[in-house]
Amino acid sequence: MNVLIIGSAPNAIEARSLDLSFFNKIVTINNAWKITPFWTDSIFPEDFPKEKRPTPSEKQSIHSSQDYVSKQNYYGGFVYAGGTMAFTAAYWSLYTFSPSLIVYLGCDMIYSGSKTHFYGRGDPDPLRRDKTLKNLPAKSARFECFASKQSCAVINLSNLKNSQLVHRKTSFNTLLSTTFEPKIINELKYNEALNLEKRAGYFINDGKYWKEMKSFNEEKIAEIDSLWIEALK
Repeated sequence: MNVLIIGSAPNAIEARSLDLSFFNKIVTINNAWKITPFWTDSIFPEDFPKEKRPTPSEKQSIHSSQDYVSKQNYYGGFVYAGGTMAFTAAYWSLYTFSPSLIVYLGCDMIYSGSKTHFYGRGDPDPLRRDKTLKNLPAKSARFECFASKQSCAVINLSNLKNSQLVHRKTSFNTLLSTTFEPKIINELKYNEALNLEKRAGYFINDGKYWKEMKSFNEEKIAEIDSLWIEALK
């Protein structure tokens, strides 16, 4: 199964020119459902305004915290995964669909210029003051480690020079003609990272980790993050 995750960066509108039939599931984050009518799943946080949420057809589904919290908890919870929707959507997709390929578009989390989102200027949510988001590339690496363990390759369709995502970049044409294998991860570092997470104990069952933010040690999270970067190498 192939899954496309569409974010809200300006380049997300490239989805309109792609043959989306390549993907079995098209997961849109927050406002991204407006980009294409061919989305299958719309995912958003519980505080996403109701007037901005889509009305799904019979073949479409919407998902909020009551659906994705338990899935992200399966992979260790929000503190370690990174409390922003680009990662939540990825973990939810990995759990829900067990795909062989997850592709990102419009999720680089690079905010510059007068147009930060496809609809204009928006709030750069991943750049907010949050202990879980100090090292976005590490959170990205962590996700790909879990994906690789489930025999799932992760690709970024972005042509931007910079990205907070560490996944391999490619063009859509190359994606169509190439079979991407999951990355080989460093099992020693992978297990070391998991053990350090377990010892830290930063697991919040209801997902509302921000209520416990004061109890998280930034240096400990940074140590864990560095291990995930090494695990993916």
